[in-house]
Amino acid sequence: MKRILIVEDDEDIASIEKDYLEVSGYQVHVEINGTRGLTEALSSDYDLILLDIMLPGMDGFQICRKLRDKLDIPIMMVTAKRTDIDQIRGLGFGADDYIEKPFSPGVLVAKVKSQLAQYERLKGKPKEGQRITLGDIALESDTHRVFVRGEEKTLPNKEFKLLEYLMLHPDVVYSRETLYTRIWGMDSLGNTATVPVHINRVREVVEKDPAHPKHILTIWGVGYKFVP
Repeated sequence: MKRILIVEDDEDIASIEKDYLEVSGYQVHVEINGTRGLTEALSSDYDLILLDIMLPGMDGFQICRKLRDKLDIPIMMVTAKRTDIDQIRGLGFGADDYIEKPFSPGVLVAKVKSQLAQYERLKGKPKEGQRITLGDIALESDTHRVFVRGEEKTLPNKEFKLLEYLMLHPDVVYSRETLYTRIWGMDSLGNTATVPVHINRVREVVEKDPAHPKHILTIWGVGYKFVP
């Protein structure tokens, strides 16, 4: 049974989330304080974290940043603010998706299922022995390892799959909608704003100068491509 941690200070909302997720077959634990939520997330084994932004003790952005340094599981942020800046800021701290209040419990469950299914798909073992070497970057699909100029680097699942996909198709330009569909496995009408955030994370790892990338290029108005 998949385990989900809800960090939400509104006990009525947390109760609704918990009830619907438990009916859908998940084991759910709730924390109403940000600091305790962080401690619980790091001390227990969860498959997904549902994280409110406005929390007592520590806000959701701080928690997300600390969790992403330690955990490689889906993190969904819950926000009452409708501005894109908050959503993108949350994704910049490592969140995989977001949902706005007020929301339909059915939509919440659907998003949770989608994130868990996508995570399982990305964790699935690729074809054994596959190694891609382009320029000074080498990627091993079977061992989930990346080497940049001979030094091994670490990439979380989505960043790894994004780099892998671009390296498998060098010099091909892909729109962020296409990359969102191929890597996240969701309809391109979803939150495609996450794509440039993840692109920037990959650049931080593989580029000598992320502000002036030589491998992962932005083709303005079109998308992104990998250049060996």
